[in-house]
Order: sequence, then structure tokens, then C-alpha cells
Amino acid sequence: MSEQTQPSTGFDRVLHFTLPDRDARGRAVRLGPVLDTILSAHSYPAPIRQILAEALVVTALLGALLKDKDGQLTLQAQTQDGVVDLLVCDYRNGELRGYVRHDRARLDELGPAPSLFALFGEGYLAITFDLVATGQRYQGVVPLEGGSLAEACQSYFFQSEQVPTLIRVGVSHSSKGCVAGGLLVQHLPDGEDGRERLHARLDHPEWEHVSTLAGSISDDELVDPQLDLESVVWRLFHEEREIRAEPGAMLTRGCRCTADYYRDVLSRFAAADIDGMKNDDGLVVVDCAFCSRDFAIDLP
Repeated sequence: MSEQTQPSTGFDRVLHFTLPDRDARGRAVRLGPVLDTILSAHSYPAPIRQILAEALVVTALLGALLKDKDGQLTLQAQTQDGVVDLLVCDYRNGELRGYVRHDRARLDELGPAPSLFALFGEGYLAITFDLVATGQRYQGVVPLEGGSLAEACQSYFFQSEQVPTLIRVGVSHSSKGCVAGGLLVQHLPDGEDGRERLHARLDHPEWEHVSTLAGSISDDELVDPQLDLESVVWRLFHEEREIRAEPGAMLTRGCRCTADYYRDVLSRFAAADIDGMKNDDGLVVVDCAFCSRDFAIDLP
């Protein structure tokens, strides 16, 4: 495959690719305007902006693995004793959203670049795949360990899915905004579908080759807006006999909150419960954490 057989991807779009001779598949993404929109919903301090940007990239990469276009991928990191007690992001059909809840006073004591452990303590990472087409839900939970969310997700795939996985994420902050990019590569011997993967090995020679090449990607390459995603993949794997690449869905800020949606949810509560939620004006005010908006719902 030549480097330019597909249209170039810019910001806020995923690139799908496979290496048929190596039994490997991958996803690449670079977030720009969508990332700024999500981060601007709250006045997040720099360390929280950093961890949320990383989480949104990982969520976009994992969400792009879904074959069910109406399915949803949810990534949630949670702890009871951490400075960050909740981080949640989800992806559905190209819609991306995320939110972080944290203790600002404790965060200020950590300095400008706290570690993952400093932020979360002994937390856990839950990854949930909701498949609308089949009505099935798959969830894996692993300790929130390693130097980054990407490393924790790699552990999830090997422990819960028996799929050797490499994930790299880069984030750049400037006066022009935030740019974040990511690369995910997986080893899928015997094909992607319908096979037992218990035999997948981290020391498989094909996987060693692919992971070594993919692991050479730099943060600068991941966030460079002048380097399209096709070129990133081509740089890494240009010596392969065949690379199959296809642009994925456009990414948008996907907060799905509307007054009608909340009115429908509240209509399922008992009248006495609704009365207890009303303010002095007789309205139920719902706060959407994802987009930082209040919805005043008038119910009988």
C-alpha cells in the first residue's frame, strides 16, 4: 500500500489499520477542537486537564474497536482515597465525552506533575463494552496500576481479553489549545473474530516485531498537526508487505443531555420522590457534569 492511497486524516478522526502478515490491527487518533470543547466545560487545573486528555484519547481508541456502531465504550477510573475520586469517559458512534471529579485543595499539595498513583491512590479501572445490536454487556476491572492510564489499559486487555496490546498517548498544551494523540496496536493470532485467544503470548515473534516498531513512536509524532495519521502509520510500518488503512468516524463532543431526556428519566420516579427534588420554584434542577449545564425541569 502506498502512503497516500487514502484521504489524509486531520483532527478529531480515528484511523483504522491492519497488518495482515503480522496478525495485528491498530487504531490511531489525534484530538484537537473536540478536546478543547470537552476540557473547557470546567475550569480544570493543569494536572486534571492532562489526565482527562489522556483518558479521552484512550477512550477514542478503544471505542473505535467497536463493530456495533450504536454500541458504547465506557472507561471509568475510581477510588475512595485518591485526589481524583472519579474519572469517566465514554464513546458512542463517534461521540466522545468525559468528566473528572477531584479534590482541588489536595491536588494543589501535589505539585505540577503528580503521578498516577498520587492522583488515584489504590484505585481501579473499569472498561465496559455495551453492544446494542446483541444487548450484551462486557466489563473488565483491573487495578489502576502503572505510570499512566494507557499502561493500565494494556493490563486490562492482556488480563481480561488475552489480547497483547500496546497503547501510546501524547498530550501537548499551548496557548492555541490542547492537542492529544494516541496509537493502539493489538496482536490477534488466527483472526479477529470467533477464536479463543488464551494462546496469545507477549513473546510471540510477530507481536515482538510489531510492538517494537509501534513502541518507537514519539509524543511529538503523536501530537504534530502537520503529520497526518496515515503518515504516522507509514513511518512505523513502511517495511511491511501490506498495510490496510481506512479512516474511521469523525469525532464530536457527545454530551447527550437535553431537557426532554431528563424529563423522561424523571417521569419514571414516584410523585413523592419528584416532590422532594423540587426547588422553591417548583422545578427539578439537573446538573450535567459532562457539559456543566443546569436543566430546570418543570414536572406536574
